[in-house]
Amino acid sequence: MIGVLVYPDFQLMDAAGPISVFEIAGRFTPSPVKIQVLALHTGPVRSSSGVEMLASGMRFARSLSTLIVAGGDGVVAATECAETLSFIRDLDRQGVRVASVCSGAYLLAEAGLLEGRKATTHWCRTQDFVTRYPKVKLDPDRIFLRDGSIWTSAGVTAGIDLALAMVADDFGDEVARSTARQLVLYHRRSGGQSQFSSLIELKTPNGRFGPLLSWVRENLDTPLTVEILADKAGLSPRHFARVFLTETGTTPSKAIERLRLEVARERVQSSGDLIDQVARRTGFRDPERMRRAFIRAFGQPPQALRRSARSD
Repeated sequence: MIGVLVYPDFQLMDAAGPISVFEIAGRFTPSPVKIQVLALHTGPVRSSSGVEMLASGMRFARSLSTLIVAGGDGVVAATECAETLSFIRDLDRQGVRVASVCSGAYLLAEAGLLEGRKATTHWCRTQDFVTRYPKVKLDPDRIFLRDGSIWTSAGVTAGIDLALAMVADDFGDEVARSTARQLVLYHRRSGGQSQFSSLIELKTPNGRFGPLLSWVRENLDTPLTVEILADKAGLSPRHFARVFLTETGTTPSKAIERLRLEVARERVQSSGDLIDQVARRTGFRDPERMRRAFIRAFGQPPQALRRSARSD
């Protein structure tokens, strides 16, 4: 039995995404997967969108193998509910697999399940989360993380990736692949992928240098010197470098490397291109140079990231 825990002002997709994954996975297994929506009390629970889900009270939970805790605007208020926290702790003590989607990690942390463990949550919650829960080993750059029987994920669609990984664990890779195809997903993302886009990370991706950065991302295999970028921006090289740093929070060379790394990682993990082809097409030129950049940024060489993506 899969339990999905909701509360007032939960994020609808955080619950509906994993529910859909397990529902569809059940079509490829000998019997349907049983799913139960849970809340503090039996009845309709209003999401932040205004759409309601009908839930059973937590006391009616039966034989759960997994509990998935949704995130949402109401999560901080939910952390103040002693009965909810006790429910989560009891399931963990019973050996139930416990997971969170997005800010649902707050409930797991408040219940004490994440102390000393690796975890992730939506990137915009990072500063507040680490302030509240300094003993959690938060990795804000992961789509989802597993530490023992505790699973955490980033926002909304990452909950689907987490649920697909659980399906693979429970029923095998073929069922997970069939489920992903039924959901019309291009491919299953591994937990090691980044939840960030380098263009989004820069302070003003849609500002003065937005068009330039978009052009850079599409032309990574060409020379991208400060002089070339400055000319395209209509500025002198010195003035361009100074204004770019002020408006984006990084230097032109570092921004380009981040964009190259982002595109290179996407291709390493989801394409069949040879590593040296990826290096050439993303402007690293030399595979060894790309390898060193991957180790600095991701702690692993390209080949290791590819193996990890294909095994998920």
